[in-house]
Amino acid sequence: MTNSAETKELTLTEELIAYIEEWKDKPGNLIMVLHKVQEEYSYVPRAIAFEVAKLLDIPLARIYGVITFYHFFKLEKPGEYEIKICMGTACYLRAAEDLIKEFETLLNTESGTTTPDGKFSMEAVRCVGCCGLAPVVMIDNEVFGKLNPDQLPAILAKFSR
Repeated sequence: MTNSAETKELTLTEELIAYIEEWKDKPGNLIMVLHKVQEEYSYVPRAIAFEVAKLLDIPLARIYGVITFYHFFKLEKPGEYEIKICMGTACYLRAAEDLIKEFETLLNTESGTTTPDGKFSMEAVRCVGCCGLAPVVMIDNEVFGKLNPDQLPAILAKFSR
């Protein structure tokens, strides 16, 4: 691991260390610290989880228990663009599963994974609150609604530049 981005992932930043110290003795500290870690790295790197366990003086298993319990936390680095396909009731009933299948075909990957080039990660999510636009896909913070599989290549092209 020689590039600086990879090295950064292996050590806590001074800002994170200060944040952990600030939260160390407060109730709910682990959730708050993990949110801050994920904000910094876009996921919770294994090496960072070890560091957090040491600084908070808690077992590593407790950290992984929280990370795996809450859907929000990620153990693997997401793609440059995060595709979220809503599988809430309205979207599900309007064939959101067909969108997942088409994305899997177009990206040559499975839901819940990242493309080999690191460009896109894709996951099915619970309701995103846009039921009137069902079925809905979010790419980063942009919402695309009333979709059918034929529209997906043009949407992906917008992010492939």
